[in-house]
Amino acid sequence: MHFAICQGISFESDASEDAVRLSLSRIRSHRAAAIGVLAFLAIACVVSPFAVRSADAQANSTDDAATTALCPIVYPEDQTPSSRGYHYAFFGNAFFIDNQGYLLTVAHVLETFRDGGQPYILVNRPNSPPKLLQVSVIAKDLQHDVAILRATPNPFVGSYKVAFLPLAAGPVVRGQSVLALSLHPQRIQDAHSFDSEREDSSPGTVLTFESTQLEKSAPAANVFLLSHPVVKGQSGSPVLDADSRAVVGLVEGLWLRGTRAALAKSGAESSATPGAAIPIEYALTLLKEHNISWRSVPTSPTSAPPLAPSSSRPH
Repeated sequence: MHFAICQGISFESDASEDAVRLSLSRIRSHRAAAIGVLAFLAIACVVSPFAVRSADAQANSTDDAATTALCPIVYPEDQTPSSRGYHYAFFGNAFFIDNQGYLLTVAHVLETFRDGGQPYILVNRPNSPPKLLQVSVIAKDLQHDVAILRATPNPFVGSYKVAFLPLAAGPVVRGQSVLALSLHPQRIQDAHSFDSEREDSSPGTVLTFESTQLEKSAPAANVFLLSHPVVKGQSGSPVLDADSRAVVGLVEGLWLRGTRAALAKSGAESSATPGAAIPIEYALTLLKEHNISWRSVPTSPTSAPPLAPSSSRPH
């Protein structure tokens, strides 16, 4: 696995080392590969047999509407499908925020594509296998590790099973009950587009706020810590308010710096390494800068008032 450590936060691309190496090689040496991928996507719906995403997984979803807003960020590894579809490298999650095809994710899952190449997402379709859709990177805020994507074509005007998530109008607060949702392939090192996916549902609470550098040489940004650890595949996933199901943040990684001090400050009693998330406010600022609309939902947490940012700085 490929790991990156950023001032106490650990995050990963979620692709196998061989898959990442292969992706980088193809991206850098074949910048026209994305055009070729578009050409062979059209035959995906007529190849058989195929394994549609598990109906049981959908039936057992914690929140089906929220789950159908999620999309794995991937890169196709081959140019012809097998009975399991297209082999791909998996990098993390994104989620739709409106019916115009815009998505949010964390910027670090797009690092592989910095020097070229085209990211894709896997999108569900009713009674058909998932389909790869190309996404454009509309904007990135590296200081706060958020990014805006847009799917092409827009799946909300086609035959796709998609939804979008509302964004919280107010700040997240200590003690607030939250839920992190994500999708990832059953076999990350051998992922194919027609295989069923696994849904991770991680309930927890907001512990505290910390300040850290999310981009080298950039000013410090705030993150909030979660009572549950971040698992492989959750980078870029939405953190939802447990009651309103509005997005209050994006999963960033594991908090590795000063874990005991952070838990003591929050009053939590846990031996697990907490997860870290990006507050949704940073994403809202980026959306406003690019005149992109979203649906806003107020949250009414019954916990303590918002915490002031920690005065600590990365070592």
